[in-house]
Amino acid sequence: MAKTANLYARIEPELKEQAETILAALGIPASNAITMFYKQIILQRGIPFEMKLPERKPVDMNALSQEQLNTELQKGYDDVLAGRTKPADQVFAAIRRDYGL
Repeated sequence: MAKTANLYARIEPELKEQAETILAALGIPASNAITMFYKQIILQRGIPFEMKLPERKPVDMNALSQEQLNTELQKGYDDVLAGRTKPADQVFAAIRRDYGL
């Protein structure tokens, strides 16, 4: 089928650059990726991935009472004593992934 329709969309420049860098590494032009996305919308009869809010929310330390803050700090201390720790780079990577940062 001939490609004769145009699609115009405004997106954040950084988002476009990051996505196109990945697509280039895969050897996929952006127009082909958009076509694949649209074809999946048709095949799935909707958005082809799950869209929902994260189940977990970070603790807002400013909203905690003194007792609640002490409870959260105690949880962390108990984890350290029990050896339930992870390297900081893994923790920060998970936070960025889970909360879209």
